Amino acid sequence: MNTMTLWHISGWEFAALALAALLVGFSKTAVSGANTVSLAVFAAILPARASTGVLLPILIAGDVLAVATYRRHAHWPTLWRLFPAVAAGVVIGTLFLVWADDRVVRTSIGAILLLMAGVTVWRRRKAGRPDDPDAVTTRAGRVKARSYGVLGGFTTMVANAGGPVMSMYLLSAGFRKLGFLGTSAFFFLIVNVTKVPFSAGLGLIDGHSLLLDAALVVFVVPGALFGKWAVNRINQRLFEQLVIAATIVGGLQLLLR
Repeated sequence: MNTMTLWHISGWEFAALALAALLVGFSKTAVSGANTVSLAVFAAILPARASTGVLLPILIAGDVLAVATYRRHAHWPTLWRLFPAVAAGVVIGTLFLVWADDRVVRTSIGAILLLMAGVTVWRRRKAGRPDDPDAVTTRAGRVKARSYGVLGGFTTMVANAGGPVMSMYLLSAGFRKLGFLGTSAFFFLIVNVTKVPFSAGLGLIDGHSLLLDAALVVFVVPGALFGKWAVNRINQRLFEQLVIAATIVGGLQLLLR
């Protein structure tokens, strides 16, 4: 990791990183998927590969706050179905990072996000009502969970962009607002903590990146508190529209940057 690049940032650049950290907190407790904007900001200011290592501890801080807020609303049958497939996706993503350059990573993730958003919108318009979360126990539900799980693990490993993929899965499975946030909170806390040794092994996390994290992590808290306040004032339909919109914006940012 180029530590000189990490620390030679202007005041305006630090302010942009702080705002992105605040948005991480908001996304974890309000509109999941919105942190794709944070991903883009970090990648624009820091070296693209190094930015994923700096962002990971900030995401974990947001995950801890989200779990503390929505721990009672998690749907564990869904989580247990997802974890094996996600583990496979993380391994595949690690191998992908060994040889892929930034352009290939951005293009791949951006295309996946837009595809998932399109599929979700199409499925929700075609169906009279979304599936019940318990549908993960059916064969079709298991296949869907494994497919999204592999994609989620892959995208979260290579670009910390698993949020929109899992958002699309949880929406397509019919999760209501609090169940959505509680399930995704536990999911990403476990997955992101699991990613730490992989990222450290790739040289994406070191002492210098953690010092920058220490300066930025305090901004996650007000974002999470604002998200907790805002989520109670967002109705279900608007919530779903915001999640899908954030996913599309994130995918376009990755493709066009």
